[in-house]
Amino acid sequence: EIDDLFGGEGKENKELCGGCCCKANECGGIKAFIRDLRTEFKGLDDVYVWHALCGSWGGVRPGATHLNSKITPCKLSPGLDGTMQDLAVVKIVEGSIGLVHPDQANDLYDSMHSYLAQSGVTGVKIDVFHSLEYVCEEYGGRVELAKAYYDGLTNSIVKNFNGSGIIASMQQCNDFFFLGTKQIPMGRVGDDFWFQDPNGDPMGVFWLQGVHMIHCAYNSLWMGQMIQPDWDMFQSDHVCAKFHAGSRAICGGPVYVSDSVGSHDFDLIKMLVFPDGTVPKCIHFALPTRDCLFKNPLFDQKTVLKIWNFNKYGGVIGAFNCQGAGWDPKMKKIKGFSECYRPISCTVHVTEVEWDQKKEAVHMGKAEEYVVYLNQAEELHFMTPKSEPLQFTIQPSTFEIYNFVPVEKLGGSIKFAPIGLTNMFNSGGTIQELECV
Repeated sequence: EIDDLFGGEGKENKELCGGCCCKANECGGIKAFIRDLRTEFKGLDDVYVWHALCGSWGGVRPGATHLNSKITPCKLSPGLDGTMQDLAVVKIVEGSIGLVHPDQANDLYDSMHSYLAQSGVTGVKIDVFHSLEYVCEEYGGRVELAKAYYDGLTNSIVKNFNGSGIIASMQQCNDFFFLGTKQIPMGRVGDDFWFQDPNGDPMGVFWLQGVHMIHCAYNSLWMGQMIQPDWDMFQSDHVCAKFHAGSRAICGGPVYVSDSVGSHDFDLIKMLVFPDGTVPKCIHFALPTRDCLFKNPLFDQKTVLKIWNFNKYGGVIGAFNCQGAGWDPKMKKIKGFSECYRPISCTVHVTEVEWDQKKEAVHMGKAEEYVVYLNQAEELHFMTPKSEPLQFTIQPSTFEIYNFVPVEKLGGSIKFAPIGLTNMFNSGGTIQELECV
């Protein structure tokens, strides 16, 4: 105990703690760390802490806490065992899981979360949601075990983190979507951001970034019906950082980076975020255009990934050349297809924005004419619903963002269309309010 080391309260204690008047056991550990963070960074809103659904990757060590934990061997379903090999899963299976009895699920989460909340933590990021199905056999099956754990998690989040201080990762399992979304509003729709290929392909530093976007875009079709899709972090100084930034700008979800300290590209970040730290977000979640749905934008050598979204005063389509990699069913892993890593030609049209998917956007889809602003090319075009589509060619690992802004007729020959701040990726999203007089 820190109290024993410091000899209790008193003068000596104050000297070691920098002269503060608190008890010594309040001056160390995570509470002091968070206090220092908030002292150093005045604009810090939240501090979240990571943990796995079962406590840590391997659960809770038996005998280490007051909880009834038991080492439980992991049994993978044939379906999961037949997919790609994942290092996290391999290590969990090797070590088994110290599973807390489901009767104590409420105590498990409240014990962790109440301590964190008292230390100044404002939320948690929960990982490895799918691991419950590995260890459910002795506890009535995956449904019964999941009910107990998600009930405990929900109760704790309500009590300790205002009911919403939680985001999710590795939650692509049915249990989560049926039981975990009572309190969890946001979940990751893609794999980790891999800054290079862990298998050693030097081109992976490029083509893995396109794979990430494909996963996020197509998974959002399903997951977006239940949660806010989270396209996850990236590094602003990565060789493909701009490629990632363009997709995050119009994904409709949060924007965050995992830069090493001192390795930020602030010129890039300023194209994503306002000076006050807020993000000009789209009002929907990004989805593939219909002509991409049953194509292969990863290695068919002809399809560009196009994703659409809305802003308050217009629509947007992002076109991304993700060609160059894909799933190899024999090797059971994603690998590069270098012959596909080349420029791809395609078209874009205003009618590819699904205006009727959100009531706030329906009226914008009925405009007679639109201005189209190309963010990367810095070009303006006019388009009507009956116009020919715009032709374009996208280089590998690059993109274009098309902002479609309805044209207002103000009288006579005067027309007006607000394009927004063109020095930001989602220029249309920078318009907060608009009134035409």
